[in-house]
Amino acid sequence: MMLKLVRTNSEHSDFIYLVKQLDAYLKVTDGDEHDFYNQFNNIDVIKNTIVAYFDNKPVGCGAFKKYNSHTVEIKRMFTISESREQGVASEILKALEDWAKELNYSVCILETGIRQVEAVHFYKKKSYKITPNYGQYKHVENSICFKKELINNEKGQ
Repeated sequence: MMLKLVRTNSEHSDFIYLVKQLDAYLKVTDGDEHDFYNQFNNIDVIKNTIVAYFDNKPVGCGAFKKYNSHTVEIKRMFTISESREQGVASEILKALEDWAKELNYSVCILETGIRQVEAVHFYKKKSYKITPNYGQYKHVENSICFKKELINNEKGQ
């Protein structure tokens, strides 16, 4: 099966479909804190999204939004359960990082919950380093924030 990645925006129907599944999953894992986290996951402010397909079926998504002039925040990373462990999230994350570099960003940051054990392991495996909690997550005990410097090979940095 060939994985196909499509760059789009938050109005794309397959992105919206996948985000609804992500939110349902997070509602269970976040428990009582879901409403707090959910307020920061409004997709109408996200312009850069990727949807992954196996055989024209949407199986995963991810996005980023501008955080500051050199940093983007990775958002809404999700792979449907039957497509996990097949490299979908890795391909989406790499594509998001590449897209951010094309737009001259040099850093990716993200937040996940400490209960999202698979996500924490995944980001560590992808060379993201734990960083002090930022922004709205600054004093949230169950949040864990990550940061990765993007290396632009064309510029030899």
